[in-house]
Amino acid sequence: MMHALVFAIAALATGVLQAAGPAKVAVADLAKGQAVASAVCVACHAADGNSAISIYPILAGQHAAYLAKQLHNYQVKPGAAGAERANAIMAGFAATLSEDDIRNVAAFYAAQAIKPAYAKDKALTEKGQRIYRAGIPAQGVPACAGCHGPNGSGIPSQYPRLSGQHADYAAATLAAFKSGERANSGQMMTIAKGMNDGDMKAVAEYLAGLR
Repeated sequence: MMHALVFAIAALATGVLQAAGPAKVAVADLAKGQAVASAVCVACHAADGNSAISIYPILAGQHAAYLAKQLHNYQVKPGAAGAERANAIMAGFAATLSEDDIRNVAAFYAAQAIKPAYAKDKALTEKGQRIYRAGIPAQGVPACAGCHGPNGSGIPSQYPRLSGQHADYAAATLAAFKSGERANSGQMMTIAKGMNDGDMKAVAEYLAGLR
């Protein structure tokens, strides 16, 4: 009797699971993402994510998961005192975005072709290349390539693409990590604290020309 009951419960559970089917994964809508980009992001990041203003990041070709994470970090979660990433301008924009908006606009920018920035200072670029490839062991700074790859392409869902980014933006970002102004990556905060201004500018210059 007990065995029959167990089999009946198992059969019922199997039937429920089969009826429910596999969980649906939300698919990004690039057209809707483009609409969000055109309405919200275009002034600073350009229509296709290739910002012409060096203090604003190039978003074209960036990993969608990374972009989505940053937008979520700008939003203040219920019950939280503030956002994980503080920026008055971005906080205002991010607050207006729904989950669908974030997924769509992140996918849209990820699908755009990057028009890279370019390195301008040869000596600084050479110093930056050494740091990017080998780190600064004496200062406890690991090689950037260890996480972001030898060509700066990053790893989707883990580390952002850095190649071709504006030098001004990259240097400012490292400085923000060092000062604690940007605090949404403990790993980068620790690394940046081992770098001086010259180190950060050199790495940033190298990234602008990295392909």
